[in-house]
Amino acid sequence: MTKNPTWISDWRPEDEAFWNATGKTIARRNLIWSIVAEHIGFSVWLIWSIVTTKLPQAGFHYTTDQLFQLVAVPGLIGALMRFPYTFAVTTFGGRNWTIFSAAILLIPTLSLAYFVGQPDTPFWLMLLIASTAGLGGGNFASSMTNISFFFPDRMKGWALGLNAAGGNIGVSSVQLLTPILMTVAVINLFQASPVDGVFLQNAGLMWVLPIAIAVFGAVFFMNNLTTAKSSIKNQLAVVRRKHTWIMAYLYIGTFGSFIGYSAAFPLLIKTQFPQVTIAIAFLGPLVGSLSRPLGGWLADRIGGSVITFWNFIVMAGATIGVLYFVGHKDFIGFLSMFLVLFVTTGIGNGSTYRMIPSIFREQNLFRVRGKGDAERAVALKTASIESGAAVGFIGAVGAVGGYLIPTGFGKSIALTGGPQLALAIYLGFYASCLALTWWFYLRRSPQGEGASSLAGARV
Repeated sequence: MTKNPTWISDWRPEDEAFWNATGKTIARRNLIWSIVAEHIGFSVWLIWSIVTTKLPQAGFHYTTDQLFQLVAVPGLIGALMRFPYTFAVTTFGGRNWTIFSAAILLIPTLSLAYFVGQPDTPFWLMLLIASTAGLGGGNFASSMTNISFFFPDRMKGWALGLNAAGGNIGVSSVQLLTPILMTVAVINLFQASPVDGVFLQNAGLMWVLPIAIAVFGAVFFMNNLTTAKSSIKNQLAVVRRKHTWIMAYLYIGTFGSFIGYSAAFPLLIKTQFPQVTIAIAFLGPLVGSLSRPLGGWLADRIGGSVITFWNFIVMAGATIGVLYFVGHKDFIGFLSMFLVLFVTTGIGNGSTYRMIPSIFREQNLFRVRGKGDAERAVALKTASIESGAAVGFIGAVGAVGGYLIPTGFGKSIALTGGPQLALAIYLGFYASCLALTWWFYLRRSPQGEGASSLAGARV
């Protein structure tokens, strides 16, 4: 094998000799640069969570509901973009797609930098500009699909958890750094006058150099795998799998909650506790991101379904806590409960993503039970392709939470004056996720399609 070929044809991560000799080094290098690109993608995706809080003082006369729409629409577009991004890796190659998907992030960043300096911009046009930030949300699907092919099954929980956490923490980065760097005049290439000491344009301009670094890293340090090539038709087979849809529903509860709460948190703080600085909002996505590898690690050792089940119980309890403290206007209690909620979204993200390859492996092995080693090898190959496609597809469906949660808060505040109605609906949703997890993955009852083996295997 040459030192750094664009395409690698011989890739056998389950072969320990191959893995220890060459595979491990290559896989980790691709993981590092995948994390860099995905981190920036998440940062761009959530730019508007901070920008919207500054628009009123910059002269934009939008209603509170419209501001929540500006926060929500990138979540919707990001979710939709994840569908084509899922299949892009097996069509164009992981390295090639990372280069492209990182480079086009210049569209939302530069367009934001220009239009936030135009207070007469109509709402429909600003909504269109905000929607382009959804391009950053698509990166997650392609990145996770790509990395799933590089690592052996025994390490997928750790690798996918680390990759996802590195991306997720981009949400915290944008919410921490943007308010700071918007006060630095030197970044502002447009030389516009600050509003209340804030250069709103910098929210977009600050990501131009990191985007360039991500593209450079993908060009020179990432690889494509020929073993990851597959037709879109073969991958679309996962859409007909019952467990693809069940896991997508559960993923709305975990990742959808993470990205939805992350997007809405700064504006929610500003509307419910106007005396509190939004600079504290970054803590939520930070703890949610850092806890994601923990979820993957625990799932590798205990079982993804077990961790997911108990995690939804804690999520429900934390939601009840948020409901109580927001009603009593107690910010310390509100923040504490929300941080617990963010931690559980991260743990649940890791555990549900670990369940996906385990489920597809068990399902495919169940179908060829007793048919010999040749059939078993084919089943494992099929499981690898299907789980890679499912990872992206489930991530796409789950991401709709990035639209539903901010929209829900906006409508709840508009109708009732507070977010309690939305929180009550989210609580009911977590209860349904808890029931589904138990019914399909923990209940030991003989069923068709090897469902009983899923509980026995502690997927």
